[in-house]
Amino acid sequence: MTVASILKQKPDRLISVKDSDSLADVAAILTRENIGAVPVLAGSGEMVGIVSERDIVRQIAREGAGVLGRTVSTLMTTSVVCCSPEDSVASTMALMTQRRFRHLPVRSNGRIIGMISIGDVVKRRVEDAEREAESLRDYIVRG
Repeated sequence: MTVASILKQKPDRLISVKDSDSLADVAAILTRENIGAVPVLAGSGEMVGIVSERDIVRQIAREGAGVLGRTVSTLMTTSVVCCSPEDSVASTMALMTQRRFRHLPVRSNGRIIGMISIGDVVKRRVEDAEREAESLRDYIVRG
């Protein structure tokens, strides 16, 4: 299975923010949408970074709630690793585990087309394992 199979199960919309948005605005979006990270897009639609709830919480712990007035550009990660829709779920899971990413943007033809979480990947792997086990049971029973 590929990352594309995960994207097919997700809503067909990309939630993103601009680098000029405040961290308070981003926190509100993350809460409202029940997500953990968002890509930061330039006006052209090109990804310039990513920011996560973990980034925001850690910065608040270091400096206090005043950081919420800052812009996304002051906190976002600019060196972003992405996957493609053609990547296998297994290789993507390995990448996310090895690099300790919880969220991974999906890029196709130079554009961000979606985001996946480690939860999405694990869910897909469990579904695949259950399907395989069921197929094996059917094979054994039917001979």
